[in-house]
Amino acid sequence: MNSFTYSRTDAVDTAVRERASEHTAKFIAGGTNLIDLMKENVEHPTHLIDITRLPLATISENVNGGLRLGALVTNADTAYNEQVIERYPLLSQTILAGASPQLRNMATDGGNLLQRTRCYYFYDTATPCNKREPGSGCSAINGYNRIHAILGTSDQCIATHPSDMCVALAALEAEVRVKGPNGERTIPFAEFHRLPGDTPEIDNTLEPDELITAIDLPAKGFPDYFAYLKLRDRASYAFALVSVAAALEMDGDTITTARIALGGVAHKPWRKPEAETALVGKPATKENFQAAADILLAGAQGFGHNTFKIELAKRAIVRALGQAAKLEPTE
Repeated sequence: MNSFTYSRTDAVDTAVRERASEHTAKFIAGGTNLIDLMKENVEHPTHLIDITRLPLATISENVNGGLRLGALVTNADTAYNEQVIERYPLLSQTILAGASPQLRNMATDGGNLLQRTRCYYFYDTATPCNKREPGSGCSAINGYNRIHAILGTSDQCIATHPSDMCVALAALEAEVRVKGPNGERTIPFAEFHRLPGDTPEIDNTLEPDELITAIDLPAKGFPDYFAYLKLRDRASYAFALVSVAAALEMDGDTITTARIALGGVAHKPWRKPEAETALVGKPATKENFQAAADILLAGAQGFGHNTFKIELAKRAIVRALGQAAKLEPTE
């Protein structure tokens, strides 16, 4: 048993000040990942700051023409929000592809961004893991690594980011609003999560004493041509081996805008703008989708058990783009 103290606040400024004053404290809201990590002896916060009563649980119109998702809106409320369904159906679809109804009722949008990897070795405190204990080694590189990354890896870590929701947010080019002791700032979604490099223990660019307050969705939501394809070992309550969020704008049969984000293959949702640019002005054909897939997977590296993911990801991209362009049926 690891002892910790607990407090609850109803003001953002108070929460930020409290976190800044105690470096080993953690914010807690839905707790759907943090509580597990504490039970597994992976996380050891000395103090929990309950933020569930902060006024951050609404979805509202944003001045940029998009929607603002409060950090404490639950995943379920976001997925079933009428405006989200109408204007950002890709986001709704990705959320409903993740976890279980019970978890989605508890998990918050801000917390979804902060999920930690589901790497077996990260949770197994009897094995070395650079993400859990920097400098101890990576058991996955030469171990059983079927679920692990094939892109953006380092010799320190090959863990993947587990979120479905974040794959859609990457494709939509959302922004993350945060507040810390030095004020507020906005982080483009592509810059929020990071690759492992030499510091795999750091998952994102959030400062330790900063609080996510909202996620801003842009005006463009790709409501007409989109698809989320998630390939996993069982049909529900399983993390993606490979997932693809595809969003297109079309002029007849010609692609005018393309966004492709991958999940389950890297330490962060994976995009490569060159692959998207390669589709612009081209007809929606399997050959052009295959060319984009080849660009996206360029440099991919397997580690034995997960090498199959390279070909799987290419095929998933072609299929998802075909579904987005309405050339193939969706399941």
